[in-house]
Amino acid sequence: MTQKPDVPLDPAAPDAIPAPEGATQVIATDYEIGQDNINYRRRFVFELDIHNVVFSVSAIGVVAFTLLTLMFQNTLDPLFSGLRDFLTSSLDWFFIVVANIFVLLCFALIVLPLGRIRLGGPDATPDYSYASWFSMLFAAGMGIGLMFYGVSEPLGNFTAAFQGPEVGSDGTRTDWAPLQGVPGDAEGARRLAMAATIFHWALHPWAIYAVVALSLALFSFNKGLPMTLRSIFYPIFGERVWGWPGHLIDILAVFATIFGLSTSLGIGAQQASAGLNFLFGLPATTGAMIFLIIIITAIATASVVAGMDKGVKRLSEINMGLAFLLLVFVIATGPTTQIATGFFKNLLAYVEYLPALSNPVGRDDDNFRQGWTAFYWAWWISWSPFVGMFIARVSRGRTVREFVIAVLLIPSIVSTLWMTALGGTAISQVVNQGLTSVQDAALELQLFEMLSHLPLTGITSLLGIVLVIVFFVTSSDSGSLVIDTISAGGKINAPTPQRVFWATFEGLIAIALLLGGGLAALQAMAVSTGFPFAIVLVGACFALLKGLTAEPR
Repeated sequence: MTQKPDVPLDPAAPDAIPAPEGATQVIATDYEIGQDNINYRRRFVFELDIHNVVFSVSAIGVVAFTLLTLMFQNTLDPLFSGLRDFLTSSLDWFFIVVANIFVLLCFALIVLPLGRIRLGGPDATPDYSYASWFSMLFAAGMGIGLMFYGVSEPLGNFTAAFQGPEVGSDGTRTDWAPLQGVPGDAEGARRLAMAATIFHWALHPWAIYAVVALSLALFSFNKGLPMTLRSIFYPIFGERVWGWPGHLIDILAVFATIFGLSTSLGIGAQQASAGLNFLFGLPATTGAMIFLIIIITAIATASVVAGMDKGVKRLSEINMGLAFLLLVFVIATGPTTQIATGFFKNLLAYVEYLPALSNPVGRDDDNFRQGWTAFYWAWWISWSPFVGMFIARVSRGRTVREFVIAVLLIPSIVSTLWMTALGGTAISQVVNQGLTSVQDAALELQLFEMLSHLPLTGITSLLGIVLVIVFFVTSSDSGSLVIDTISAGGKINAPTPQRVFWATFEGLIAIALLLGGGLAALQAMAVSTGFPFAIVLVGACFALLKGLTAEPR
């Protein structure tokens, strides 16, 4: 198959989805992209092109939330913590069931004849090379999370699993061990810890992204509808999707995206600040984190202004190169043989423990299941409109099977290797070298503490900080482009001031949540928007299957 060079969308029709190439089932609708938009243009000064309902409701809600959180920051901490705990404890079974559905659907699409359908039509060719495509989807997907949790989660799981269940005076478990733990068995605890970590970073989150991205790509590139979340639901609502049912879906997508992004940006600021304190002695205060958010949001805004190909694509490729360098360094200077063999052992452990970890009922590891798994699934779901639309925009020309394999399996393997290298090195330092300082460090410091016991500490720690910051930037700028597309009624190249607005408020919300409750507040908003959007995504699975079965094969 001939592949196109890396080129942007057709500049002659900047707001149009490229027409399908070859026979597809185009949906006949009288709706035109932007017909419900408010247009304002003042030459050389200012320009807006916004959906009159989606942008207005979303923008007012985001601004009001930011102001209220900043005004009442001293009283909101218990509220945010209580909201997070209530949602994860009451709805953990729901999040687990929904995530399982997404994984099963993706594997079905790989093996079914539907996998031969090509996004953009049977004659379409890819817009981006494999290297550029993979770099963009992976950097946007979970870069900050891998940096923050790459050491802390495997090490935390190992510690809890090795210690075993702790039962409180009321008979309830108070520990964070997955399943029943493996008390006193270092090797067994390591296998369980790595399996539980891979469970949170491999198939399930990428299946969530794949379902949203595939649905958007199909209904835009094959069926000619606007690239916005409401288009997925045309098989369910018909022409009513252009009215209030569609408005509500897109508004919810904006809220889910901006709060999911703000959670990641706040976590990234915590780790970058901790790294600067570790390396240079700079204060790791809330004020320092706010300053970092402001600076990095400004950089992200500049990247947003530059656009997809000049900004997001280049930064993503640079970041993947830097991440690869750090990974190779840890493998080469850490317990190399253990990492090499551990990769395969960890994959086998993941397969072994997968049924138990994905079981939604009959378990007593409430803290782990609710505090880790339910939060993670809600967080990934809240990210899915942003990551899904971003992946869809750069995936035209791929077959469904090629798309699902690339989006589901390849990132899962890379995530496993990352966690094996960084987390496995930290566990080895604790078990084999007795370096309890790695274990005792705060979550945001554990990466740097692990690197401090390897050569070239200053250089690698600085590289870690740079990676956190650039992942921060790529998430913010690509997220702003996606939110702007949704709030502009599906226009993929809306005026620059709108992108600047969303990029700015992503940073402001992260600041407001840090001031109003720290990490608990960030997690609470990710979970609270992830729950209703999970319901939306269940409907999207049904619509996706209807759309695929209608395509000529």
